[in-house]
Amino acid sequence: MLEINQSMDASNKPTNSVSRVALASFIGTAIEFYDFYIYATAAALVIGPVFFPDSSPSAQALQSFATFGIAFVARPIGAILFGHFGDRVGRKSTLVFSLILMGVATAGIGLLPGHSVIGFWAPLLLCILRLAQGLGLGGEWGGAALLATENAPENKRALFGMFPQLGPSIGFLMSNGVFLIVTLSLSNDQFLDWGWRIPFILSAVLVIIGLYVRLKLVESPIFKKALQSNKQVKVPVFNMFIHHWKALTLGSFSMVGCYTLFYITTAFLLQYGTKYLGIAKGSFLGFLCIAIVFMAVATPISAWLSDKYGRKPVLIMGLLLVAISGMVMTQFMASDCELLVLTYLCLELFLMGIVFAPMGAFLPEIFPTNVRYTGSSAAYSIGGILGASIAPIIANYLVSQGSLAWVGYYVSVASLVSVIATMLIKETKNNDFSY
Repeated sequence: MLEINQSMDASNKPTNSVSRVALASFIGTAIEFYDFYIYATAAALVIGPVFFPDSSPSAQALQSFATFGIAFVARPIGAILFGHFGDRVGRKSTLVFSLILMGVATAGIGLLPGHSVIGFWAPLLLCILRLAQGLGLGGEWGGAALLATENAPENKRALFGMFPQLGPSIGFLMSNGVFLIVTLSLSNDQFLDWGWRIPFILSAVLVIIGLYVRLKLVESPIFKKALQSNKQVKVPVFNMFIHHWKALTLGSFSMVGCYTLFYITTAFLLQYGTKYLGIAKGSFLGFLCIAIVFMAVATPISAWLSDKYGRKPVLIMGLLLVAISGMVMTQFMASDCELLVLTYLCLELFLMGIVFAPMGAFLPEIFPTNVRYTGSSAAYSIGGILGASIAPIIANYLVSQGSLAWVGYYVSVASLVSVIATMLIKETKNNDFSY
């Protein structure tokens, strides 16, 4: 059992124990990504018919994935907003508020009446709640990554940074697991009528658990030192754009391949498998639950390798393998063999774990302490706009033109863009993290 009792440093001041850091950085991102992934799943399965019932099935799919993309547009705003207070006031309070915002927005979507009840207001309010989800997630990841890495020994930052990177795997497993149980327990009409709302409403319970853990934290020693030295800047976002624009730009593009891979695999291929291949919703969700375990397994392996050999070698090798895997998408996903489909999903999410794990240390390491929350959060979120928000929309368009192969090439190109960006960043493994 994890020990979460408060520990003390040599000067009798409270510090965060390793177990507390691990649990708090992991559980927050698990809950946040649970919230985000249930929407990605719902967008593929139900959002269109419930909130855009007057459209054709293809138009419903595009409108549904458009609302999915809205949250990614809001994420950089959330990164700047929460990053400002995280860099000026502290990591702890910022992480608490980001979790609350995300939880309230997610539960709100679960309680929101559909188009048949309130008409035009249904999609409008849905978009507003999606914006709130994006704002919350924009402030979440950067804070969780900093919580882990700023409490880590110099030679184990990637290993500690692995904890928030494990959160998405578990969050995704929980979201798909809940959806799987719901789809297997209810008829299709019951699922469309009210069953899809259950995973959203359950988010409120998870948020309470996350808040309990995070409220027991104290600030990281590195941020305390910055406060004592009065090293904060007045407006972190201005300092970031003026002095660290190159790190922001390259850091954002380094995330593009990672994001594209994940949301093509989990959101688009879910829709493709159920719509074009005729695989039952429950079966495909089960496939994804199996595949996400491969991502969870790959995460600590990749983190250990990046602490041993550096962030760049692991990221570049992983992204090159992603590019190759995109080129063989048709051979696996256009077949009538469900075993090949499952194999491809497992391969893609294993590679996702390889390229995602080092980011927990890599992005925070390219920014100094006084803009680290703002910078790492913004790079992560802008990468989401470039790599994830439009990925399902582009993939849907390419398939509507009769070309699944081009969806795979799209993943390959996105990965190569990230390879180039990563190569242009200096290795960060031995960076002085306290400045």
